[in-house]
Amino acid sequence: MTREIPLIHPGEILLEDWLKPLGISQTALAKAIAVPPRRIHEIIAGKRAISADTALRLAVFFQTDAQSWLNLQSHYDAEQTREKLAGTLAHIPAYDTLALSENI
Repeated sequence: MTREIPLIHPGEILLEDWLKPLGISQTALAKAIAVPPRRIHEIIAGKRAISADTALRLAVFFQTDAQSWLNLQSHYDAEQTREKLAGTLAHIPAYDTLALSENI
């Protein structure tokens, strides 16, 4: 199955929707939320996930909520995994109450 809309890593959202419009550098963000700059660089590069720790720090800094950052990450992870498991998932039957009751 080909994806119509490309899957976007939360780091790209952080960069394009928050840092660039607000004129904040990755290093300045790292310093402001008291994390190593490498953590922010890796998130932006799509090489690291947004953890609960980072989500909480971003939420305080940007005056958002941590759950939104975590939801971005979990959606990305689930969709990426769905693509990897597409063949396997296609062979898993859906739960059928009628078929189940017939086997009991």
